[in-house]
Amino acid sequence: MNILLTGATGTLGSRVLFSLLEFHFQSVETIYLPVRKKTSVSAKERIAKVLSSDFTTDFVKNNLPEILKKIVTVDAQDLLNPTSFIGNNRIDYFIHSAGFVNLSTDPAAKEEIFNRNLQFTKDIFNAYQKHIEKFIYISTAFAAGNIGGLLDNDYSNIKHDNYRNYYEASKHASEKFLLKAGKDINIPIQILRPSVLGGNINESPNYFISKYMVFYLFAKFFHNNNSKDAIRITTKAGTGLNIIPTDYAAQVIARVISTDIQQLNIVHSKETNMIKGISKILKVVGFSNFSFTEDQINTSTGFSSKLEEFYYKSIGIHLHPYMTSKPNEWDTQLLESILPIPSYNLVDYLSETVAFAKLNNFRSQPW
Repeated sequence: MNILLTGATGTLGSRVLFSLLEFHFQSVETIYLPVRKKTSVSAKERIAKVLSSDFTTDFVKNNLPEILKKIVTVDAQDLLNPTSFIGNNRIDYFIHSAGFVNLSTDPAAKEEIFNRNLQFTKDIFNAYQKHIEKFIYISTAFAAGNIGGLLDNDYSNIKHDNYRNYYEASKHASEKFLLKAGKDINIPIQILRPSVLGGNINESPNYFISKYMVFYLFAKFFHNNNSKDAIRITTKAGTGLNIIPTDYAAQVIARVISTDIQQLNIVHSKETNMIKGISKILKVVGFSNFSFTEDQINTSTGFSSKLEEFYYKSIGIHLHPYMTSKPNEWDTQLLESILPIPSYNLVDYLSETVAFAKLNNFRSQPW
């Protein structure tokens, strides 16, 4: 079996790499890992850092010599020229985990977001369609947009323009392109959609995540701000955020790629209530001068403090659509038939993940 995995240095991609190696160790012949080189760090050095990190799984650490024989690191600039590194080999599973996560709602950001998600996905698929047996796309559970209610695994018939940002819209557009393109040329397509990623729940170290995003940014904002100003936080009583541990999501992906499942949401069965979750986060970072409101706060309504103004002109712009989203329910019957969702208290888990991040100064991994 030959696998190509993009995004192997990312938060989810690195964990997917570990899970693929463990779950398919005997059957994997080669895993191709296209990686961008940094100014002073080559692609191979970046992958070496991922594999030798203190946060690598025990399985990878214990089998590293054999694992290294299976890995071919590719400079990302060669990604769209597959024969330059795969030769005549076929790729059994192309897993496209790399993505451009930008939650901006600024119209000026739309073109770049769509280019780096939708257009890049088109370029990859077109370059590899003669070399692959199956294409797996790692999307997002939020690609359905802000529609509320019960969400099942099939997003192909969702037709609206109520996306919270261009990131969601670009990911959904990528899904629709792939499903049509795959059908046209008879290549199986699989769409896998993790929700917001949180720290590990089963794998050591617990609560670890390689890069702090989304609700971590909220925690970091108040952790780093020394202001004692009061702030009103806009959210709604029924709004929640679906959070799934990264190690669980990666384990599901490693298992499901060999199935005939076409679309799958990798989500928790319950949302974490926004008011309860935020209250826990702010308690962990030691900020107490806050209150909740359902009123929208912006320049036209005025701000009650400098801190409030700073929040709503920085991360608040990007987080507001999620803080006021319609409540969702998630059909996880199919997901749990693949791997049961771990049992834990949602609010306590959120508290522990933020405490871990705080302990590590919200520092992302250097690879």
